[in-house]
Amino acid sequence: MAKIKISAVVNTRNESENIFDCLKALGFCDEIVVVDMESEDNTKEIVNQFTDRIYDHKVVGFVEPARNFAIKKALGEWILIVDADERVSRTLAAKLIEVADKNEVDFVRIPRKNLVFGHWLQYSRWWPDYNVRFFKKGSVEWQDEIHSVPITYGTGVNLEAETGLALEHHHYRTIDEYFLRALRYSNQQSKELINFGYKFDPADLIKKPVGEFLSRFFAGEGYRDGLHGLIIAMLQFFSILLIYLKVWQTEGNKPISERELTPTWQNSFLQKFKEFRYWFLTSKIQNSKSKTDAFFLKLQRRLLK
Repeated sequence: MAKIKISAVVNTRNESENIFDCLKALGFCDEIVVVDMESEDNTKEIVNQFTDRIYDHKVVGFVEPARNFAIKKALGEWILIVDADERVSRTLAAKLIEVADKNEVDFVRIPRKNLVFGHWLQYSRWWPDYNVRFFKKGSVEWQDEIHSVPITYGTGVNLEAETGLALEHHHYRTIDEYFLRALRYSNQQSKELINFGYKFDPADLIKKPVGEFLSRFFAGEGYRDGLHGLIIAMLQFFSILLIYLKVWQTEGNKPISERELTPTWQNSFLQKFKEFRYWFLTSKIQNSKSKTDAFFLKLQRRLLK
């Protein structure tokens, strides 16, 4: 049996629209391992065109447990994690082969080029979106929590933040797809909050979603992504709100009187309004063409503190 140096690992669940193009780009790997989570379409039939290393895993609502299972099935010295909606370019493939041949590091963080509703988000905290996706077997392990940061061992390196070295991620093609994922993810994320000891605070219905919007649109310069940046910041607002609503629901939809709630929402809105004003002035300063205008804008911003 020929030595297996690079194993590509892909997890699937009803990915018939994506999986062909994903696997077609993995021809440089020595083997492809696919772990399917009870697909109800013809995903597995398409996978059979590329590999016979197909395994089944129960549906768990998020990928991390199935990903660890898939890694254990891989035989290669190096593991490449790819999602079905991601594509590996020839330039990236050549770079990964080079890294494996040199064998000087234990894991690699790869930038991702996120295409949301068909548009590359270059800001909004979506670029370069580094992810640990290439590593020596045994050097990386995911925790069984949704969107968890993997545990790494040894020495790592970041690839340059260049589009040619990025995973091309076809993320959220439609609004419906975004909402369906948000509903699914919020169930798991609310459970994890509760498991960590979080107790519902009505102020968080304002603070957390608004904080997410400000972080994406202003701190992450999402406004520089144009309309797409505004839309994704608003959708992220909704997804965070949904998590805390699910916590409230799990705790029994407890009512809070107007007398008790009024100072809570007033203080929360006042705090977030100040933050909004700060970031609004910051964006105007950054786009100001006059030093005089920028000076007075900075003065206004300073008075907010």
